[in-house]
Amino acid sequence: PPPLLEPLFPPQPGASPGFAERVRQHKVRLEWVRAEPAGLRGAVRVLNLAYEKVVSVRYTLNGWASCAEAAATYQPPGPPDGITDRFAFLLPLGAAAAETMLEFAVRYRVAGAEYWDNNEGKNYRLRGRQRVPPAAGPPQDPDSSAWIHFI
Repeated sequence: PPPLLEPLFPPQPGASPGFAERVRQHKVRLEWVRAEPAGLRGAVRVLNLAYEKVVSVRYTLNGWASCAEAAATYQPPGPPDGITDRFAFLLPLGAAAAETMLEFAVRYRVAGAEYWDNNEGKNYRLRGRQRVPPAAGPPQDPDSSAWIHFI
């Protein structure tokens, strides 16, 4: 089974009060994350400062001894506020995330400037744990739950 990733921060920052104001103030903010079999999926909100923009997520599984970067893609239609855009990302982790710490930060490049969301200097951190497969019970007769057996 895929590893379990436990966020060490609220996984839905976009649902917290004042989120829109934080996006306006800091230009980029993580909206939500969700662990899936394919990796860590999430969304980012950015202030729409120019048409051309690049959003990516820089992440590490070994305390920044090495890192990788995944591009985020624009998600139309934009949020109804008319001043922000949403980008989605997928960090392909696989079994490498088991028994480790995933850390990431979001980078937003627009109009010659660069903005980061690194969770107020702490990075977004998720603890990886290997899932325990369900215990195997005795084999079941496929017909044991049938009401009537035909001869």
